[in-house]
Amino acid sequence: MLGRLLVACLAASVAFGQAGPEPAPAPAAGATAQYAGQEGTPPIRVRVDEVIVPVSVTDEKGRFVTNLTKDDFKIFDQGVEQQIEYFSAEHNQPVVIGFLIEQSNTIRLRWKRFREAAIELVLALMPEDPRFSGYLISYANEPELLVNTTWEPGPILDAIRAMKPGGGAALFDAIYMACTSRQLVEGEPIEPRRVLIIMGDGHDNASSRTLEEALEVAQRNLVTIYGISTVAFEFHGEEENNLVRLARETGGRVEYPLNDIYDDVAGYLSKPQDAGNYALTVGTGSYSSHLAERLFDTIAALTGDITTRYILRYRPTSADDDPKVFRKIRVVVNLPNVKVRHRSGYYPYAP
Repeated sequence: MLGRLLVACLAASVAFGQAGPEPAPAPAAGATAQYAGQEGTPPIRVRVDEVIVPVSVTDEKGRFVTNLTKDDFKIFDQGVEQQIEYFSAEHNQPVVIGFLIEQSNTIRLRWKRFREAAIELVLALMPEDPRFSGYLISYANEPELLVNTTWEPGPILDAIRAMKPGGGAALFDAIYMACTSRQLVEGEPIEPRRVLIIMGDGHDNASSRTLEEALEVAQRNLVTIYGISTVAFEFHGEEENNLVRLARETGGRVEYPLNDIYDDVAGYLSKPQDAGNYALTVGTGSYSSHLAERLFDTIAALTGDITTRYILRYRPTSADDDPKVFRKIRVVVNLPNVKVRHRSGYYPYAP
């Protein structure tokens, strides 16, 4: 069934792309895409026909709720219930993942630890299988596309190992680049889906784009944003809200591997010392081991969430031709004590 739908969508998109010389809008809610970013290859564009909504359902402990069926879901578009025409709960779903890694001065002290985590994340999400592609963008004073879209993890791993933090943080420009300036994979955003993983603290002091512009371009391109926060030891800042909002509005989530580091150990004030009354002494094997364990748990949680989601599709019962109108989506699951995450809505057309 999925294969027939994809073939039909691709055929329609090709027909539309050949209808005239004037370029149409960028891929929107139900659009397909092909390899772009290559000279002489015009992008394929289609009008919104189907709305695709990846959904994550977790219990009170954050565990993925399995074995749900189409009948367990209800979806509302602008408050009006829609008929779910396609439902899938397949594992290991194909994805294209953008790894956006902050290289500002603020990450310098913990870069060695997060570099190791970034390498493990790439290895977990890119198993040298053409169904799983990725690309790498670093951002400091400006974003830089270090590795374009590929299914081979080697070039991305080499580039991560060569990174050297320093400078500002152009996070919003990096998101804009990820959505507009890299090679596309045929079939996205239907299959494979589009995902961004931001490794940083959410602050931005160097972008020409705004948070609203970054969020809109992500929503228009059907990108789900995840965050691995580099905030550590409860040192919160208002900039964290940027990362949280980007994830929440696009259906992702933010992990804080170094935030509550003492939740499951002896705690504060257990080992008085001049350097601070902490249960784990900075620089010791126990300290390093605990940090590594938290980062590993974060990687495992994100990997599962990204590649295993319920996929809902529907055709809106009413359409709006205004490309500036953001249509809100709400998904309801008929189960108690569950958390449902999905993108907050979509634009009928892309600019």
